[in-house]
Amino acid sequence: MKFDKFLLAVFFVGLTLLAHLLLAQNSPQDYIRAHNAVRAKVGVGPMIWNTTVAAYAQKYAKKRIRDCNMVHSDGPYGEKLAAGYPDLNGVDAVKMWAGEKPNYNYAKNSCVNGECLHYTQVVWRNSVHLGCGRVKCKNGWVFVICNYDPYGNIEGQRPY
Repeated sequence: MKFDKFLLAVFFVGLTLLAHLLLAQNSPQDYIRAHNAVRAKVGVGPMIWNTTVAAYAQKYAKKRIRDCNMVHSDGPYGEKLAAGYPDLNGVDAVKMWAGEKPNYNYAKNSCVNGECLHYTQVVWRNSVHLGCGRVKCKNGWVFVICNYDPYGNIEGQRPY
């Protein structure tokens, strides 16, 4: 009897740890920390999590469950930054977008050598509300999307 209780306890501890690992890097705090770390490097203030924007992002993510192609489009909560890759977590998606920084030329306020609009949205000074969503797609990939309010990447304006 004691051994059965011990095995049951070990099972639940293991299940709890597995759940923590599966959810790691995908909580609202994870998305906020990842964004704010990138923003702090250029002197931009922090973002806050917005449940309305997050609900919109999650609803959109669910619509994409059949196809996890990369997407970059606009919506009612500003610019959507999305990515689809196997086992992608929220923090890695933000790091991927921030990795476009070398393609942004601040002096010319333009992209060089490729894409930079994901990066400029992450650091857009006027974007203060963040909401993100994530789904596992039918093809086995993971779709991560973040929305910003107010949105950024306004032509003729600098992100910071």
